[in-house]
Amino acid sequence: MDEFPYSAELDKARSQLKPTKKLMQKARKEKPSRLDALFHEAHDDVFSHFDCLTCANCCKTTSPIFREIDIERLSSHLRMKPGHFIETYLKKDTDGLWMLKSSPCPFLGDDNYCAVYESRPGACREYPHTDRKNMYQILPLTTRNTMVCPAVHLIVEKIRIGLQS
Repeated sequence: MDEFPYSAELDKARSQLKPTKKLMQKARKEKPSRLDALFHEAHDDVFSHFDCLTCANCCKTTSPIFREIDIERLSSHLRMKPGHFIETYLKKDTDGLWMLKSSPCPFLGDDNYCAVYESRPGACREYPHTDRKNMYQILPLTTRNTMVCPAVHLIVEKIRIGLQS
């Protein structure tokens, strides 16, 4: 048996990447308030029955961006100096942004719970970003997230239906 319960959803997302990119081009032409409403409704519907703790693929495979405020909050939570936190856990990406040195996230437990949940970075707090305003601004990110987060794939499938009506 596959130990990752959402492999089929992520396989579907990968196989539908081109149609999803086309969908996002179409979505970009929608009135921003309508697009936001479609995303928010789909987000609420999917997350009414999706349990992130059964997945945690985002924490296992990607790194959030760490802003200075995140570094300060986490290093304080861990009772570390910010420089030592950076040295221990972070590296700069090609854009000069701080991210984790490795994956899975060092703060992810075997039970998929986050050991620093109350102090987690802003990017983790906002993930998967499907309930924010001005969704048209992050449609390329949303497309990429369909291949990381099965819930985002399900949300995008609902958007596909919503844009057809």
